[in-house]
Amino acid sequence: MYVSKLVESLPPSGIRAFFDLVLGMKDVISLGVGEPDFVTPWNIREKAIYSYEQGYTSYTSNKGLAELRKDIVDFLKSRYGLQYDWDKEMLVTVGVSEGLDIAVRAILNRGEKVLVHEPCFVAYAPLVKLAGGEPIPVITEASEGFKVTPEKLQKAWKKGTKAFIFNYPCNPTGTSYTKSELLAIAKVAKKLDFLILSDEVYDELTYDFDHTPMATLPGMKDRVVYLNGFSKAYAMTGFRLGWAAGPEKILSAMTKIHQYTIMCAPISSQMAAREAIKNGAKDVLAMKREYNRRRNFIVTGLNDIGLECHMPQGAFYAFPSIKSLGGMSSLDFAKELLEKEKVALVPGNAFGSQCADHVRISYASSYDNLKEAVARMKRFIEKRKKR
Repeated sequence: MYVSKLVESLPPSGIRAFFDLVLGMKDVISLGVGEPDFVTPWNIREKAIYSYEQGYTSYTSNKGLAELRKDIVDFLKSRYGLQYDWDKEMLVTVGVSEGLDIAVRAILNRGEKVLVHEPCFVAYAPLVKLAGGEPIPVITEASEGFKVTPEKLQKAWKKGTKAFIFNYPCNPTGTSYTKSELLAIAKVAKKLDFLILSDEVYDELTYDFDHTPMATLPGMKDRVVYLNGFSKAYAMTGFRLGWAAGPEKILSAMTKIHQYTIMCAPISSQMAAREAIKNGAKDVLAMKREYNRRRNFIVTGLNDIGLECHMPQGAFYAFPSIKSLGGMSSLDFAKELLEKEKVALVPGNAFGSQCADHVRISYASSYDNLKEAVARMKRFIEKRKKR
């Protein structure tokens, strides 16, 4: 009786709920949690350690260290030609997760709608609901590489739609978009007059073409909240540091919520992030090369054992179909594979109601682990077909 009915109605994270089963099991190859298997580069860790030794243990400005915000703005200008005001249009957040949460709360009035592509990260629809909004699914198809198209957006759009949460490269599919594809999506956003909350945290891990931020497209900077961070590219998940950039009024509203809930991101993480953004490019490139090698191996391996899988253009996930197993659900597949072969992955239904015949595999694991995992999955599938 004391718990909010809305919160009570939300399902637990499909990722975390499944991985409670993994805890305590021995010899499990985990291809589940979306986290780099690389340790944060030493120069970045050293900067965090040294910040403590120098006595940096206080709060920062609610918006984040001025020096870090300037560094991010300088990076965006030199990398993409994007120009933001470091003080009025930039906010340092506790990961992209917080950035998305407060962005949704800052823009939504009760009952307004938000387009959310499926498959998508598990938090998107629940955050919209928690903010009093209504998530509207934009269903994408495996046969089309899980791409959001202008036609799909227009078909899903309803009166009262305020925004579209857009993630690329995408978790869980690895799908990303060329500039021409993004231009077509931007055209719909302008025509139907909605904002885009653009989660681009995997931008540095784009393999087949250059990443194009949505905010760089003509006429889009004022209708995009650009969300990014340090977790994935720099292997800094535990530092919990992200940022948001966008129109001054929206960033001001986000900062207001941030003030009352988080106050500020940890100062040591912010100082480490300054080192990452200024001196981390070589490490990012080295990690990206290795992810690309693993990507090519795992997708080929999955297709060879009969699990049809499209080639992801970014991030570090493969999203194969298990339809060849004759109607087996992704949850049953994941549970049986874990029990019998000790390989952990995530059931596809965690990422959308239409995804029960897919599973998510993270290839942010060693090459040797991936080879062994594919061998175990092959054995599992062959035994099952003999039943």
